[in-house]
Amino acid sequence: MIHLFLINPAAGSRDRTKQYRKQIQQVCGAKGLNYRIEVSGARGECCRIAREAAQTGEEYRIYACGGDGTLNEAVAGAAGYDNVSVTCYKGGSGNDFIKIFGDADAFGDLERLLDCKETKFDLIRCNGDICLNICSVGLDARIGTDVSNYKRLPLLSGFRAYAVSTVINVIRGISEHYVVQVEGETIDARQTMICVCNGRYYGGGFNPVPAADPCDGWLDVLLVKHVSRLQVPAVIGKYKNGRYAELPKLVRYIRTKSVKILCDKPTAINLDGELRTATEVDIAVASEKIRFFYPKELTYALREPAAIG
Repeated sequence: MIHLFLINPAAGSRDRTKQYRKQIQQVCGAKGLNYRIEVSGARGECCRIAREAAQTGEEYRIYACGGDGTLNEAVAGAAGYDNVSVTCYKGGSGNDFIKIFGDADAFGDLERLLDCKETKFDLIRCNGDICLNICSVGLDARIGTDVSNYKRLPLLSGFRAYAVSTVINVIRGISEHYVVQVEGETIDARQTMICVCNGRYYGGGFNPVPAADPCDGWLDVLLVKHVSRLQVPAVIGKYKNGRYAELPKLVRYIRTKSVKILCDKPTAINLDGELRTATEVDIAVASEKIRFFYPKELTYALREPAAIG
């Protein structure tokens, strides 16, 4: 087995390449493991390196050294290859997907990542792209993809960067007109945002659908209708904490295998923090899955059944 570490220097609030190298060399060297370290020099390189490793047919464990964007690239490269498993070696500003395990800090401990167990997770396919966690359109997407503009400013990281992005994008405009096709229904209306969940957390701590299960073969969709600027704080407060059922007139929950969104103009799409734009957005459960490994004492399973709707 080859342990492949993909380091993204742009992840998080600072470049952690030296720190990662030191930890990897100390731990893997002491254990005599067969390992490689690759440092990304541009967007898309982690995906390319992961795909090239997968195509060799050799057994790989790939460690995405960074945040959700780095993990997204590694997953996209390895998706559908049974000889490769992927994890997050924590170092980004959000690291939202791994919060489903309860102890995200455990993913910053290489000794614990090496002593692991594994599962298979579903993936989301959006147009030609793959993502693991969240796909969203609208205000939500503009907020999420603008976070990177603020996360390296002093005192801004994680949820603070998300909060600043929220304020700025709310000022720019709340809702847009979309035609949403889902479960045989066409919804033609102004929407504030449309969030499609495979995982549970994003945006530095938002947990919009606490019952979302990345292994169940379904997508959990929230349609947030047009709201005024005065309503935004209350709506986002409940939405952030998974209390959408308290807003039946403003938020609609749909469980589905696929959804199509038609936009009047090129619109921002958020794929695990990565920005895409399109006028037609086709989102579905991907045919591919991803092997994912994690510290063996953790679990992503819900401790108790969470209410849906």
